[in-house]
Amino acid sequence: MLGMGLTLSFEDFRNVLRQPRAIGIGVLAQFLIMPTIGYWIAKTFGLSPSLSAGLVLVSCCPGGTASNVIAFLAKANVALSVLMTMCSTGLAIVLTPLMTGWLAGEFVEVDVLKLLMTTVLVVLLPVVVGLLLNQFASQWVRPLRSVSPLVSVIFIVLIVGFVISVNRQKILESGWLLLGAVWLMHLTGFTCGYFFAWLMGYSEDFRRTVCIEVGMQNSGLGATLAKSFPDPIVAVPSALSALAHCLIGSFLAAIWSRTAVTNDGQ
Repeated sequence: MLGMGLTLSFEDFRNVLRQPRAIGIGVLAQFLIMPTIGYWIAKTFGLSPSLSAGLVLVSCCPGGTASNVIAFLAKANVALSVLMTMCSTGLAIVLTPLMTGWLAGEFVEVDVLKLLMTTVLVVLLPVVVGLLLNQFASQWVRPLRSVSPLVSVIFIVLIVGFVISVNRQKILESGWLLLGAVWLMHLTGFTCGYFFAWLMGYSEDFRRTVCIEVGMQNSGLGATLAKSFPDPIVAVPSALSALAHCLIGSFLAAIWSRTAVTNDGQ
């Protein structure tokens, strides 16, 4: 989150105001499609209450910063992808705890206030600090901006690796059912994101952008927020999610990088 903040400036927020409808549609798709899919799959697959809550939690997270890289490789609208990630992350401060409490509350007891406070500490404060440093001490943080994406990736890998290692036995016990649930959630998210933008009449580059933003969640954030739950296995779907959406996104990028973008919509 600090790394994301270091890449933001006040001008980015002015850019949001210049195209509110396009960004609004993308963010709406993010918080409408994925939580619905996550909840439906959790109910359908009959996972344990803690795993079901974890699946819903990661589905309610905002888009991940890796989506911006995939958008670039897939010849999508990178600037729009960055703005959508920024806006969904900002809204996640409130929406992720509230939606998780609403949807995951059916499976386990959710302390919404604790989840909200954790989100503020993990998301809001680091992003604001990074933004202010970039805006008012740009000459000092400029060297950091070039390495912050790599550092962020390393930390996400460490978080995901830790979650998988300490829950290895429970993951093996859940087997293909859990893996199938996570993969189906992301495959459905990518697909629905693309066709949602298509139904709204937007061009191909916009469809790819929404597809990627909806399908790729901030799994590292999900794994961190899972600490607000008493059962550590709640973090497992987020860890598996990181692998699933990166592989699917990379596969799409490999295909779309070889395909010309036709601006046949808005």
